[in-house]
Amino acid sequence: MTSSACSVLQRSLDPDNSMSTAFRRYVGIDYSGARTPDDSLKGLRVYIAPTPNDVSVEALSPPSPRKYWTRRGVALWLTELLSDDVPTIIGIDHSFSFPLRYFKAHQLAQDWYAFLEDFREHWPTDEPDVYVDFVRDGRVGNGKARQGNPRWRRMAEECCRAKSVFHFDVQGSVAKSTHSGIPWL
Repeated sequence: MTSSACSVLQRSLDPDNSMSTAFRRYVGIDYSGARTPDDSLKGLRVYIAPTPNDVSVEALSPPSPRKYWTRRGVALWLTELLSDDVPTIIGIDHSFSFPLRYFKAHQLAQDWYAFLEDFREHWPTDEPDVYVDFVRDGRVGNGKARQGNPRWRRMAEECCRAKSVFHFDVQGSVAKSTHSGIPWL
């Protein structure tokens, strides 16, 4: 994708800046794909701005023997938070889907809900005691049947030269957080 095409894409996302007035609550999640869904993770952080004019503050994990958030705990907290009738936008630093080449290579329909179901079937990283690496190594699930190439990137990743969602085990990778986060969507 050319830089001019990327600029057009960026401007088309919110041309009249209306998104800032559409929401009343803002949540940002610094996600982590480490360990299992029930492990307390120092790198998993949640921030919230309760109103549009507030500065975001870190939301501490609910009281429990665990010091930090777990992925399961974040999913439960978000479910409860979203039950309020408050327009909320949530940013999570993992991908919500894969490059088109993944869909073509695995002969999958370009349907997000079907993708989520298929992914969850092959990558059950929301199950207790399951690490992303367990699926990668073939000990759980069937991740080998749904792998991608580290050179495959989504249009958004091409625009900003980000790493592929299939580029594991490198600094700044979003592969583990993506593969551990998608089943919760």
